[in-house]
Amino acid sequence: MKRKIFLPIVAGLLFFVIATVALPKTVDEVGVTVHEWGTFTSVAGENGEAIAWRTYGGPADLPCFVHRFGGFKSGLFGTVRMETPVLYFYASRESIANVKVRFSNGTITEWYPQAALSHLNDAIEWRDIRVSPAAAADFPVGGRGHYYAARETDAAPLQVGTQREKFLFYRGVGTFPLPVSAKPLEGSKILAKNRGTDAIGGLILFQNRQGKIEYQLAGTFESEIIFDPGLFRSDPAALLTDLENILVRQGLYRKEAQAMIETWRDSWFEEGTRLFYIVPKRVVDSILPLDIQPAPSETTRVFVGRMEIITPAIEQDVKHAIENNDRLALGKYGRFLEPIAQRIAVKSALLDSVYLKFVGEPATCKP
Repeated sequence: MKRKIFLPIVAGLLFFVIATVALPKTVDEVGVTVHEWGTFTSVAGENGEAIAWRTYGGPADLPCFVHRFGGFKSGLFGTVRMETPVLYFYASRESIANVKVRFSNGTITEWYPQAALSHLNDAIEWRDIRVSPAAAADFPVGGRGHYYAARETDAAPLQVGTQREKFLFYRGVGTFPLPVSAKPLEGSKILAKNRGTDAIGGLILFQNRQGKIEYQLAGTFESEIIFDPGLFRSDPAALLTDLENILVRQGLYRKEAQAMIETWRDSWFEEGTRLFYIVPKRVVDSILPLDIQPAPSETTRVFVGRMEIITPAIEQDVKHAIENNDRLALGKYGRFLEPIAQRIAVKSALLDSVYLKFVGEPATCKP
């Protein structure tokens, strides 16, 4: 009689052990680490604060497999373009996670893998994400743009449904206050102000004028700082090193920092004058509340603020290009042409023609 009772107990225990080993672990059981990076792009108005601009549209810079917002694209205005946030997962064993990001002051416009979006596209949720560190790097390909460089990390492959990727990707457009303002002063100087209560780190003023690249690294500031062109450094290689070190100090792994810079290298360093800074984590968390269940053992979020500054030199460049019918010179300012034109109060059929290349409906993806 005792033997008959004992055998089912042993069988039950054996089944439990096998199931425990075979089933994916939840993230809190395997000590998952999550890292995220992204960019908040804005344009400074005459008072130095971010203004509304047509932030969404233009030639597609994402592969066709990326999911897209289905609303009216070219008319979507905002003060901030939230560009390419990506979430990486690191784990020693397979696990399952759920992720939700809220964007109450914005609209999610692109994402991958497939996810559930709220009715107003102001929240995105991935459920039953399979984190598989031993899985093959079998990811979709096709097209070019600001996407593939983000895969060059040691993060674990992810799977949502049938879609696989090295990260969770999303983008959006929003209107919300930024912690920094920037405006030109006399003598080509730039005044940057901290509009929040947290210190701003990683402050860099960058300019590219007709291919001549210069920058000034200011580090961390509490209240305000004036950038003097006499202190600019002309060393693109040093700029890359400084940016990478800033991102690593904020908590990104070296390969993540390199992937972020490579993703945005052509855009960050294009013609113009702009301020780069690290958005304080408390600000990021208030704009984009992130919920990961089960909770990871560590979560790092690093967002770079990019603020375009319309200087008197840029205004003159655009006026001169219009007068000389120079489409190439106008094209260098791309999606920022409209805010520049509004600043100088110039209407031009040529300018409109060039600008439409950057704010028209994105190219249609062919099956």
